[in-house]
Amino acid sequence: MYESMTYEIILERMLNRVPNQFDKREGSIIFDALAPAAVELQLMYIEFDVILQETFGDTASREFLIRRAKERGISPYEATYALLQGEFTPTNLDIPIGSRFSLNQLNYYVKGKISNGIYQLECETIGATGNQYFGELIPINYIEGLETAVLTQVLIPGEDEESTESLRTRYFSSFETKPYGGNKKDYIEKTNAIAGVGSTKVTPIWNGGGTVKLTILDSDFNKASSILVDNVQNEIDPSNDGKGLGIAPIGHVVTVDTTDEVVINVASTLTFDEGYSFVTLQSQIEDVISNYLLELRMEWANLTTVVVRVAQIETRILAIQGIVDIGNTRINGASANLTLSAYQIPIMGSVSNA
Repeated sequence: MYESMTYEIILERMLNRVPNQFDKREGSIIFDALAPAAVELQLMYIEFDVILQETFGDTASREFLIRRAKERGISPYEATYALLQGEFTPTNLDIPIGSRFSLNQLNYYVKGKISNGIYQLECETIGATGNQYFGELIPINYIEGLETAVLTQVLIPGEDEESTESLRTRYFSSFETKPYGGNKKDYIEKTNAIAGVGSTKVTPIWNGGGTVKLTILDSDFNKASSILVDNVQNEIDPSNDGKGLGIAPIGHVVTVDTTDEVVINVASTLTFDEGYSFVTLQSQIEDVISNYLLELRMEWANLTTVVVRVAQIETRILAIQGIVDIGNTRINGASANLTLSAYQIPIMGSVSNA
């Protein structure tokens, strides 16, 4: 707003207020007296610009957006630790709770037992980095009789601290429908705030009056694990009887569930530029389709149904260098768009050039 208020313009305006009968040339007493004041005024206008930017939610930097959001009772979601599944042999060996293991640069500790030979391990490094590695674990503490230890899957994804733009979106959303007493927005906000939850779809009166169904995805926008579903159930309505022992209001019988996965297999007839082939580009093709399906999963909670579109797949594949034409694209054997139900999400399957 004050970009035009430069040192030169401010100094010129000040000098114009001095009668011409006085010496105003550079180096004169008047010029040298006004120049430092012009510098300070320029700095003041720069600060005015900063104040204006930091005052409003659409332009505020993270520090001041957090302070603005607090006025609405909103704070950034904190980073969380990843909870993973470890499998150990022999399966009849009891792994001590708290035992520590290492994989690549990360360390993990045993948090609880799921069944014989299967345990929950929590990453000691906070954030999404704990979701990345799987494979053979190296014990930090000696465990007599241990033969193998393998990290196999994520149970509850770790999350980084909420991004600035996500917080900004939540801040502006707070001026729309107000979350109150178990309305849809209230359930969405409180469920999404639980560690490991990425999105929530609310189905009211799904099994009669007073019943609510919460269908969730994890923070990587994949099908939630049974452990995450149980955690959310315990937070929202642990007794599942509407007695108000959790977050849910008295009288709301809440059932927490997750989605069904639909594997998406894509087949197309591809024409390649000279020097390229399906073998050399297959991983890129899989990546662009996988990213498209991730975008659909990220929007799943806001959609009645998810539609996997042939045109979108072809457009993204055509953008890959080395592919000059595409046709006869089929999704799961059909040449039409694939429409999923409200409780289904698409996941990556296979790609082929036919």
